[in-house]
Amino acid sequence: MSQNIQPVRVRFAPSPTGHMHLGSARTALYDYLIAHQTGGQFILRIEDTDTKRYVADAEAELMDGLRWLGLEWDEGPDKGGPYGPYRQSERKEIYQKYAQELIDSGHAFYCFCTPDHLSKVREDQQKRKEPPHYDGTCRNLTREEAETRIKNGEKYVIRFKTPKEGSTTVHDHLRGDITVENHTLDDYILVKSDGWALYHLAAMVDDHLMKISHVIRGSEWLPTFPLHALLYRAFGWEEPIWVHLSVFLKPSGKGKMSKRESAELIKDGYSIFIKELEQLGYVPEAVVNWIALMGWSYDDHTEFFKLADLVEKFSMDHLNPSPAAINFSKFDHFNGLHIRALDNEDLESRLEPFFEKAGLKPTKEKLLKITPILKERLGTLDDAVDMAGFFFRDEVNPTFDDLIAKGLTADQSAEAAQKVYDLLSSYATIDLNVVEPPMRELAEKLNLSLGQLFGIIRVAVTGQKISPPLFESMEIIGREIVLDRIKTAIKILKQ
Repeated sequence: MSQNIQPVRVRFAPSPTGHMHLGSARTALYDYLIAHQTGGQFILRIEDTDTKRYVADAEAELMDGLRWLGLEWDEGPDKGGPYGPYRQSERKEIYQKYAQELIDSGHAFYCFCTPDHLSKVREDQQKRKEPPHYDGTCRNLTREEAETRIKNGEKYVIRFKTPKEGSTTVHDHLRGDITVENHTLDDYILVKSDGWALYHLAAMVDDHLMKISHVIRGSEWLPTFPLHALLYRAFGWEEPIWVHLSVFLKPSGKGKMSKRESAELIKDGYSIFIKELEQLGYVPEAVVNWIALMGWSYDDHTEFFKLADLVEKFSMDHLNPSPAAINFSKFDHFNGLHIRALDNEDLESRLEPFFEKAGLKPTKEKLLKITPILKERLGTLDDAVDMAGFFFRDEVNPTFDDLIAKGLTADQSAEAAQKVYDLLSSYATIDLNVVEPPMRELAEKLNLSLGQLFGIIRVAVTGQKISPPLFESMEIIGREIVLDRIKTAIKILKQ
C-alpha cells in the first residue's frame, strides 16, 4: 500500500476511564505519524458513553498526555471541526437514527429478553460445554409483534442480525485476510435498553461520518472485527483500511501486559502510564522513540528517532503483528540518549521542576552551569535531585564513616582535609584549572591516592560519595561555601 497517494484521516478514540497507557500512546503516535506523513488529519474523538467506568479527570489527562508527547490533533472536542461533535455522549440521536436504519433494512432486531432469561440460557450452554451466545429468542419476531411490545412498555435492546450461513472474510493490513464461519458469530447488542449505542455501532457510524480512512487500533478488537466489517456492509459503506496492532507483553515476555501490573512496576521506578512516566523523569522524546519501535522497525540497525524522523521514515508496511515484550532497559537507554540530545537551556528548564518538587530552590543561572556536567550522567530527569541537590542545600550533612578514606583512620582523613582547606584558602577563587594541579600534587606529597584525597573532599563538599566532577562542582558552589563545608567535615572527623 502506498501511503503517499492521498491524505489520510485517522482517529485516536480513547475512553476516559482511567490513565493513558503505553498502548494508547502507541496507537495515537502511529495515527499522528501517518497523518503528518501524508498531509492528512489526526482526529481526537472521546468515546465516553460508558458512564459506569467514566473517570471525571481522564479526558483532560488524555489531552495533557498527547500534548506532552508532542502529538497535537487537528480536530477534536476542544478544537471542533467539520464532523463534530467529537464526544460520543453528544451524538446519541445520530446513533439512534442509524440503528433505526438497520432495523428497517432487516439487519437488526428488537430483543426483549430479560437478564434472568439470558442468564438461564448461559447456564444451559455452559452445561452443554458450548461457548456463551445469544440463543435467538427474539431474532424472528415480526415487526408488528415487536412494536406492540414496545408500546406496551417492555424494555428492549437492539441486536445485530448476524448472518448464520456461510462465512465472512475481513482484511487486516498486518494479518491479511481473516475468514470466520458465520455460525460462530453472535447477535451482538448495538443499542442498550437506555438508548445508548455500544462501541460496535457508535464507532462504526462515527468512523464513516468522520470520513476515517484508516482504523488503527489494538488487537483486542480482532474478535469483533467481523461484526464491524458486517456493519459497514449492512449500511453499504466503503470500509476503511483496518490495522490491528501487536499486543504488549510483560517484560518477562510471558503474558499480556495489563494495568494490574503497574503497582509492581512503580516500585522499580517504571510505569506503563504516561503521566507517571513524566513524573518519574522520563522525557517525551524517549517515550515516543521507544513505543514507535514496539511493533515497527525502519531497518535492522537504526534505533534513535526524533518525532520528525519518525514522520519521515514511518511505514505501515513495516508494522509487525507479533507480540512485543516491554523492555524497560531499552527505555532507560533511549531516555539517556534523548536527554543528551537536548540543548542545555532546554534541559535546564526541564530539570528545574524536579528540584522544586524536592523542596529546593535552584536559580536559573546556577542550574545552567550545572546542566552540562549532569547531562552525561542522567538516566532520568529525577536523577538530578539525588546527584546534584547539594548545590542548592544550605548544609550537606556528610556522615562520619563516609568521610574516612579507605585505608586511613579518622585522624589521618581529618589531617588530609585540613591540608586541602589550607591549600584552597590560599586562593581568591576556586577555578578548576588553577586548583586541580596543586591538589594532585598535594595527594602525592601526602602519599595518598587521588581516590583517597578527592574522596574525602567529595563527601565533605557534596555530602555524597558519588557526584558530578569534583572540581567543576567546587567552582560552581564557590570558595566560601566549599571552605565552610570542609571545615565542618574536619570537625565531624575530629569528634
